[in-house]
Amino acid sequence: MEFFDVVQSRHSIRSFVDKPVEPEKLHQLLETTNRAPSGGNLQAYEIFVVRNPERRAALARASLGQAYVASAPVALVFCADPSRSATRYGDRGGRLYAIQDATIACTYAMLAATALGMASVWIGAFSDQQVWQIIGSPEGLEPIAILSVGYAAEQREPSRRRALDSITHYLD
Repeated sequence: MEFFDVVQSRHSIRSFVDKPVEPEKLHQLLETTNRAPSGGNLQAYEIFVVRNPERRAALARASLGQAYVASAPVALVFCADPSRSATRYGDRGGRLYAIQDATIACTYAMLAATALGMASVWIGAFSDQQVWQIIGSPEGLEPIAILSVGYAAEQREPSRRRALDSITHYLD
């Protein structure tokens, strides 16, 4: 799929068919994610791949009851590693760059899923503490986003977007 087609066809999907993600596709998605740009190339994030149905159900509960987190065969939990960025960039690195790194990586994963013929939905509403415990309480890491990945059980129409001239400001 061409890049612009990937961007045009990506939609947040909240209904998944009962079909596992093939290991080679998951690996390719993660390899693509690993190519995401990051502040100082530090890659100040970690990705937790959750395939276990009980853990995905727990993530759904931690995500304010968003059931589709459990229905997708894979949930990717992106965590920022503030100390990794702070070593080079101090407070701003720990406070901001690590979060940016995790969100850029999640975006790459979302686009890779689309390019591989899969669907995804980004989840940002969750209990940090509960998610942190579900993934094993990794010291120093902060959950930033959950990406549910699988095969779509629904087709979505493109979402309405703001007009380009309402978000773009040219400063000549």
